Amino acid sequence: MTGHPTPTGTHVVMRRGIAAHTAMLAATLLALTAISCSKPKPLPVNQPPEPQANTELREAIQQPIDKAKAADQAIQDAAAAQKAALEASGG
Repeated sequence: MTGHPTPTGTHVVMRRGIAAHTAMLAATLLALTAISCSKPKPLPVNQPPEPQANTELREAIQQPIDKAKAADQAIQDAAAAQKAALEASGG
């Protein structure tokens, strides 16, 4: 004899149970990995994507631009009025 006790029936069953649980866990992890690596669904062609930017942020950025455009338009109108006044006075 080698001095090693032979496993009893209970030990063999426990080892098989642990192996089965380990195999099930490995299969589950493999399936979850495969699912997470799949391609995303394509967007419909006729539907544009939803805007992702925050509306408040977009408005905060756009407000100074609109204000500058309005100021530029006021300057252009004033220059046109001044030019028309000079031409009307004979200058």
